[in-house]
Amino acid sequence: MSRIAKSPINLPSGVELSQSEGQVRVKGAKGKLELSLHPAVQIEVENNVVTVKPVKEADMAMAGTMRALIGNMVEGVTNGFEKKLSLVGVGYRASVQGQSLNLQLGFSHPVEYSVPAGVSVECPSQTEIVVRGFDKQKVGQVAAEIRAYRPPEPYKGKGVRYADERVVMKEAKKA
Repeated sequence: MSRIAKSPINLPSGVELSQSEGQVRVKGAKGKLELSLHPAVQIEVENNVVTVKPVKEADMAMAGTMRALIGNMVEGVTNGFEKKLSLVGVGYRASVQGQSLNLQLGFSHPVEYSVPAGVSVECPSQTEIVVRGFDKQKVGQVAAEIRAYRPPEPYKGKGVRYADERVVMKEAKKA
């Protein structure tokens, strides 16, 4: 039984939520997002409070999923999301030029990542990358794609890792 679906979503001032023909649209200061509502779920908006209810009691899990997605949309258009990455390794560095992220990751060539629309990338230092946006899924996807170029390896810990990621180190072979 999903307990997440039972908690309502409070709409802050400046955020508009509208629904029509199975589409939910959330518009706020940072941008606007759209989501296809699952047919097993219905939403009600009263006094800036959104409640998500299943059509049948058996669909409570899907109601919890839809409630979480709508909650993330509301959070995104008000505050936005960010993921921090750090580069660990000698000579590993990053720089931003326009909508392109240039990475030096120990390969014989530089890696160039084209940043998609709706997401911004900045480098406060040469070994830090901050990915920001109002769509949680896009921010996480961009961070995962950047990390995938050189994931942290378990012997020396070199690579691209999330700022809060803990890499479990292995012991080297003994002769």
